[in-house]
Amino acid sequence: MVLMAVDREAAYLGLAPGMKLADARARVPDLKAFDHDVLADAALLEQLADACLRYTPMVSVSPPRTLLLNISGCTHFFASENALVEDAEDRFDQAGYSLSWALAGTPDAALALAHHGLREGAEAQLPVSALAMNDNTHRALERAGLYHIGDLAERPRAALVARFGSLLAVRLDRIMGIEDRPIDPIRKLANVTTERRFAEPLTHIDFAISCLEELFIEAARQLEERGQGARMIRMILFRCDGDVARLAIETAPATRDAALFKRLLRERIDALNDPLNPGFGYDLIRLSIVATDSLEMEQYRLEGGQDKQGDQAALVSQLSVRLGRTQVQHFMPADSHIPEQGLLALPALDSGPPKAWDKPKAGEPPLRPLHMFDPPQHIKVLAEVPDGPPYRFTWRRKVHRVSRYEGPERISSEWWQRRDGQQAGKGGLTRDYYRVEDMRGRRYWLFRHGLYGSEKANPDWYIHGLFA
Repeated sequence: MVLMAVDREAAYLGLAPGMKLADARARVPDLKAFDHDVLADAALLEQLADACLRYTPMVSVSPPRTLLLNISGCTHFFASENALVEDAEDRFDQAGYSLSWALAGTPDAALALAHHGLREGAEAQLPVSALAMNDNTHRALERAGLYHIGDLAERPRAALVARFGSLLAVRLDRIMGIEDRPIDPIRKLANVTTERRFAEPLTHIDFAISCLEELFIEAARQLEERGQGARMIRMILFRCDGDVARLAIETAPATRDAALFKRLLRERIDALNDPLNPGFGYDLIRLSIVATDSLEMEQYRLEGGQDKQGDQAALVSQLSVRLGRTQVQHFMPADSHIPEQGLLALPALDSGPPKAWDKPKAGEPPLRPLHMFDPPQHIKVLAEVPDGPPYRFTWRRKVHRVSRYEGPERISSEWWQRRDGQQAGKGGLTRDYYRVEDMRGRRYWLFRHGLYGSEKANPDWYIHGLFA
């Protein structure tokens, strides 16, 4: 058993990661040791990455203990790049974490320099182990007298590739800044981002809501220039003690309406299981428009007024924010002839482009019932001939005599549900649908499951729906 990490006091006593636990206890008899929790370490690294989003939206995680920040173009709030890193170092120190950092032109160079305690421009002093190749390659390089990255950089690339492979040359070029490698940020980059920094932290939630409303208005102006509206809005509130609060709002139609945003924001905050706690205050608030849709300006009255939205769309957005996006659904037609598969229940926020519904002609009865059973309910049917229409059927212990009928409407099963003409499950039989009316004028939708004789000797009957 070895030490995976040590705190500052243990490091002061001469302990270090990689040391055997027995040797550490021999040096420090009253050492407190705990089992290594990989998942807890990963969660902590993600939390620290969220806290670093205050500096740049391009933050990447490199387990087990490394963060990569692309701060290009993000230093305008600080005197220099070093000032930004020093601010981050101070915040980590206040939270009880020590770090080793380095600035470089490529992620691989920054990682290697930070791991070996060097600064920018010292790439040539790095040991060959910074290439992160296998042990055999490292030993072979050292036997050849190549101990540092600078020794390798002076060698022709063709000779290195012939001896050690192309991977070594690629990693060498990335450390030396010749080849760049983009990082994979933990958060999707937003289309529009607005933020506020405060010299005096905001300690009241109402002030934070007012700030978010102002940020949304600024973002809406940018969206208006593009002819777009917001569909997904994400908000991050950074506390001065390092805690990060996240909020998200999704709307049914694209919107630039500040009043609607404020109402949905209130609903989202009221629905939180863990209420927002400003603590010592928020010193940075950021609002990002992650998803957008086209939204051209429309004028409804002569005196003005734009981006008016229907009450139904606003209600769907408000209910989805309060109850959850999967709790408010609507039906969308699907490309299937099987009736129970012809509709999909999707979140109302995922409306998408409207699809045409099959509508009967004027004066014609509806082709499909208003109410459908899922699954269809079994009934007993008496017919004049085995493969003929129903004459009388029993449903829920009541006998219904058919006065009029229309059909059959034959719906075959999907070809992939059948094998050599045989049934491959319940959905593998042909259905003959009838629209029938009983003696009291009530209308039903019945079907015979299976062709008489060819698919089934004695097909069953089912009621699938009720017409209004």
